[in-house]
Amino acid sequence: MSPADPSNVDFDKFRLRPLVERLVEAGEVEVHDELVALADLSGIIEATDKAVLFRKAGPDGHELVATVMGGRKRLALAFGVEESELAPELGRRLAQPAASVEVSQDEAPVQEVVLEGDDADFSKLPFHVQHELDGGPYISSGLDFVRDPETGDTNLGCRRIMLRGRREAGVNLTAPSDLKEIYIKCAERGEKLPLSFTVGSHPFDFIAGMLRLPGDETGLIGKVRGEPVPLVRCRTNDLMVPADAEMVFEGYFDERGYEELEGPFGEYMGFYGPMHPDPTFNLTAITMRSDVMHQTLMHGSGRGLARTDAGNFGAIMGEAMAWNLLKQTVSEPTAVFVSPSSNGIYHLHAAIRQNEPGEGRKAVEALLGLPTVKHVFVTDAEVDIFSANERDWAMASRFQANRDLIVLSGQRNVGMDLSLEGADPDNGSRAGFDLTLPYERQGELLTTVCAAPSFTKQARFQTVEQALESGPHYFAHLMESVGSRDGREIMLELVDLKEAEKVQRLENGEYALKDAADG
Repeated sequence: MSPADPSNVDFDKFRLRPLVERLVEAGEVEVHDELVALADLSGIIEATDKAVLFRKAGPDGHELVATVMGGRKRLALAFGVEESELAPELGRRLAQPAASVEVSQDEAPVQEVVLEGDDADFSKLPFHVQHELDGGPYISSGLDFVRDPETGDTNLGCRRIMLRGRREAGVNLTAPSDLKEIYIKCAERGEKLPLSFTVGSHPFDFIAGMLRLPGDETGLIGKVRGEPVPLVRCRTNDLMVPADAEMVFEGYFDERGYEELEGPFGEYMGFYGPMHPDPTFNLTAITMRSDVMHQTLMHGSGRGLARTDAGNFGAIMGEAMAWNLLKQTVSEPTAVFVSPSSNGIYHLHAAIRQNEPGEGRKAVEALLGLPTVKHVFVTDAEVDIFSANERDWAMASRFQANRDLIVLSGQRNVGMDLSLEGADPDNGSRAGFDLTLPYERQGELLTTVCAAPSFTKQARFQTVEQALESGPHYFAHLMESVGSRDGREIMLELVDLKEAEKVQRLENGEYALKDAADG
């Protein structure tokens, strides 16, 4: 990482606020100008399929945005591509090298306001209760930065933060993660672990936070952004964080280990996670932009998982992984889709164009090897896998369980899956559904998708007989060939040709002249 010339750094290009403004212009945001109590935020957020911007959240009138990433269109607008191109675009970006540059504290927008000591007070921020049975108010949009004392590499992740005092917070660190391993080693040595959170970040930063790659992970943000990320050194610890974030919490995990209870909390599969002991985060400073925009995520809406932030940006991550794998496995993948209503992890749909027998099953078997996938559905390219109706059609019309179902037992599933027998995540199963038509039946009338005729070509013949002299035709193609906008007169011409014993029907339903058909 090298120092950057501030004049060459655009601190607003990947800032949250300009993105929200673009989403407002695109009609993707519900805006509330009136004062809204913190207790009412979650009910409003869950009641709409749009992002929500509160101009005055809570008695302090904080500006707060919710579910910026809670829709595929919003993510496509962030990436600047069509919705169907999200996976290939992210795959392309992930193939780029990671990069970052350092900027000075004087130049970093996220340090325009610095609060330390008693001025750093969690209780003045818009923590709010997100689900009815939660253990307390939360900020759900934290991205954590921590340096591994053993390697010197910075680790990046996504964490929720539970308000537990003016300068104390609970942080969920129960699931397996690099941060958990790093902290346990520190606690065993009786050492504090410096930690900083960004709060209020571009979707690209959250996607980078989901990656788990060896080495220093701060540059992963630059990888997803497509250009080096500007980093600034924190004021009260030695960590580097994005200089263009909205807000940063600086502090540390104390050395006591898993001592304080955190939760319960409405989890990502729409059910509550249990209360459990977790580390305590101790706040030493809050830094922010002078016009800070706060951010909250919709995390575990039980009946609205398709609208959650994690369900959508997690889906894009899964699609990018699947897309890269499919390109190595079959000759012509055409689309991938992970349903956000499976929280962007469990249900993976893929479409391929078969160029040899067995490619459908080959794709299913490969995709079942992805780490969090539970059910895989592979169909032909003609099926729009982004349409729930067409996915259902493919299942109903192309699948035979005794032939097309693949079941794997003894598989590791995500621990929040309530269908697991007991609490053992290694006791799960996975299933693959080959919804492709048999390769050898391609081109048959009975496997051809029916649709309305288009009549887009110019007329080439004056009579039906002239058209049939060029080769067999289906009825609508005859109409198009002679420029008919009716069709009834075409049938009358065919009757005349039949009476003259000049025309016959082929096995597939086409009309053909007898001599041409016999030849």
